[in-house]
Amino acid sequence: MGHFYFVRHGQTVWNVENKICGATDSPLTELGHKQAVELAQKIIQEQIHVDKILYSPLQRAKDTALHISELIGVPADEEVRLYEQNFGKWESTARDGEEFKKDKANFAISYEGGESMLRLCQRIYNLIDDIKKEPNRVYLLVAHNGISRAVESYFRDMTNEEYAAFGIKNCDIRRYDF
Repeated sequence: MGHFYFVRHGQTVWNVENKICGATDSPLTELGHKQAVELAQKIIQEQIHVDKILYSPLQRAKDTALHISELIGVPADEEVRLYEQNFGKWESTARDGEEFKKDKANFAISYEGGESMLRLCQRIYNLIDDIKKEPNRVYLLVAHNGISRAVESYFRDMTNEEYAAFGIKNCDIRRYDF
């Protein structure tokens, strides 16, 4: 059957400052730009075939995707469903805050103006279902850590605790097979 790849954007200013970015944009650091270039070189070296890149509208993911696109010579398009989860009242707060960790375990709450985990998964699962309909086309999705959780949970059962704790490093690439 088919497969696709998922990449988390490069390092951002708020990653360094240990803040929740969520739907708030935080620019890539110099290292974040370098990570994107290095990832593109890895894709070339490992001869990873990609037909098209889809990226989140947030600048940090767009910049990462465009570095990769330019270097590997593959078209890149914005995909609104890859937008990071809006963490509402928790945006710009400490990622390791105890109250945030407790809230993050409640999948049906919207963080006072944000987006629930359930709604996030709905849109990501719908996107993956659409990708699955094109088994001969290989996509590279460039998005966020919150999105990585939803993607991972599409392919394997996870407890709420496992889901909330799951994450990938900046500019890591993962392959998902249908």
